[in-house]
Amino acid sequence: MAEIQAISPIDGRALGSFTITQPEHIQQQLQSAKLAASAWAQLSVKARLQKLAPLNPLLLANLDRICDCVCQTSGKVSTDALLGELIPILELQRYYQKHAVAILKPRHVFSSPLTFPFATAKIERRPFGVVAVISPWNYPFQLAISPMLSALIAGNAVILKASELSLPVAALLLSLFAELDLPTGLVQAVTGDGETGQQLIAAGPDLVVFTGSLKTGRAVMQAAAQHPIPVMLELGGKDAMLVFAKANLQRACQAALYGAFSNSGQVCMSIERLYIEQSCFEGFLQLLLSEVDKLTLQADLGAISSERQFAILQAHYDDAIAQGAKASGPFQRDGHYLKPIVLWNVNHNMRVMREESFGPLLAVMAFSDEAEAVRLANDSEFGLNTSIWSQDLAQAESIAQQLQVGNWAINDVIKNAGHPALPFGGVKHSGFGRYRGAEGLSNFTYPVSGLSNRSRLAKEPNWFPYHPKSYEQFKSYMDFVYSQDSLLKRLKRNWPALMAFRQYSAIDVKQSWQNFKQLLPWQRDY
Repeated sequence: MAEIQAISPIDGRALGSFTITQPEHIQQQLQSAKLAASAWAQLSVKARLQKLAPLNPLLLANLDRICDCVCQTSGKVSTDALLGELIPILELQRYYQKHAVAILKPRHVFSSPLTFPFATAKIERRPFGVVAVISPWNYPFQLAISPMLSALIAGNAVILKASELSLPVAALLLSLFAELDLPTGLVQAVTGDGETGQQLIAAGPDLVVFTGSLKTGRAVMQAAAQHPIPVMLELGGKDAMLVFAKANLQRACQAALYGAFSNSGQVCMSIERLYIEQSCFEGFLQLLLSEVDKLTLQADLGAISSERQFAILQAHYDDAIAQGAKASGPFQRDGHYLKPIVLWNVNHNMRVMREESFGPLLAVMAFSDEAEAVRLANDSEFGLNTSIWSQDLAQAESIAQQLQVGNWAINDVIKNAGHPALPFGGVKHSGFGRYRGAEGLSNFTYPVSGLSNRSRLAKEPNWFPYHPKSYEQFKSYMDFVYSQDSLLKRLKRNWPALMAFRQYSAIDVKQSWQNFKQLLPWQRDY
């Protein structure tokens, strides 16, 4: 059987061998998942939450083990693994334990009592069935378990296809879920590269959730479209940070360092474009350069994931220098690590300003006024996240409303993606769909609408047979209901036609009261 060797980006040591899942086995896993999903969906949301409640204590009990595995597999530093991989999941799980029942419960909707006099209507959420989660290597724990957890709470089964660069973390994840009291086949994983991902999609899951590059996301979407299968895509970004002269410049500088170089810039929300108001540009740049020299490899910055990523970063750096950019230092490797670099004298013709670098390169550029700041920030094919820095909150919020992004933060950076109640996702080439928050949980279900008519009449007015006066009577009815004239005028000119519909109106007091009681919260059976 073909295998994949897991290698640590920290020191190149082997972390284990993992057998590639064969297509016929994927089909078997999918059938097992469908059976499990059917049984799981029959449980109430509250019952599902009770089954998943031991997850947080389990994560805390295995905290050091998880962080060590994440660090060895991804090259992160331990504090980054703790803050970026575990805390967001603990927060999300706690949020859904409190709010998932309310988020997913059926919702009554209301319509005109004249058009639907004896009817009540509601929308209920149903799970898709089997969700294929294709997760990335840069946050191998958080970006796998977050959609998995959402899918499970919503009533789905899950098949995880983790990046071939993060297989030890995926194995650990599956072992943790195995300790929960869940139906057999509810949580599974397949092992392999992009071809295995294609085979998983071809097997026919009911929803595909992908986090990764734009190029691979397009391939996932194309493969899913053949069946067709709905997809959720989070495809990275080229995030901008806007620093105005009214900002707390010392805080903004520290935020820029963290936003650009956390996990060595291998974060979908990394600050890759830093725009500074012209009046404070020189001072801020000097402050930034002095602070970046204080960062240390291995203690603050993690390892670069692969030689392929090194090649992308080198190409972006070389292209910028060739076009006249200045740099805080040379492109300097130290084994699997890269010294962070600040670039200035840059422009939007450079690759480092247009393509996702996904590494410790920070390009800095000045802007003259608010209009130019907005124009530069929006001049990107990506639209994931942005941060605005100003102590004038009215100014900052005004700027935020003009930016083409799925998420924004004022006087903070990256952390907004970890807020459990905020939906996260992008626009433009950063993808579509959301996870986290109420919207994110709902995205793992589809809406089903229902209408219950309690009329005792033999027929409805729109049913056959029509008679010669039907058209004119319905016109009069529409005029009465939708015209902007006064009630008295509408009644006067449409009274004869309205009398033709009197048997269909809500004049049955007893029936009307029964309908009303159905809408009262204490009368509902859910």
